[in-house]
Amino acid sequence: MKDKSMRFLETHEWAAAEGGVAAVGISDFAVGQLGDIVFLELPKAGTKVKKGSALGVIESVKAASDVYAPVSGEVVEVNGALADNLDWFKQEPFGRAWLVKIKMSDPGEFESLLDEAGYRRTLEGQGH
Repeated sequence: MKDKSMRFLETHEWAAAEGGVAAVGISDFAVGQLGDIVFLELPKAGTKVKKGSALGVIESVKAASDVYAPVSGEVVEVNGALADNLDWFKQEPFGRAWLVKIKMSDPGEFESLLDEAGYRRTLEGQGH
């Protein structure tokens, strides 16, 4: 799923938009930092989210981390299979390990996110 049109938040979430809907997940870097993921809490379909607000929690053996919405809108689909297949995070962080799909209320927010090169520069700036 990873391609040049993906966008990122500095907090390591990614978004891939298609037809006004953005699939959301966490980057391979975030997966590596978290280590073994043991629990996932995601919103229900129909939940309204705002860009930059917490939309769920990922717990690993190291820590619990909020997952932030890269765009505003309504959650239209949740990856229900992911909770039973947490190894997908390590196998396909940009594929099967998507978290939710959000029908964007402002598609311009997607365009304002970091592209992959900008995200990589952010990591380098943080010493990674």
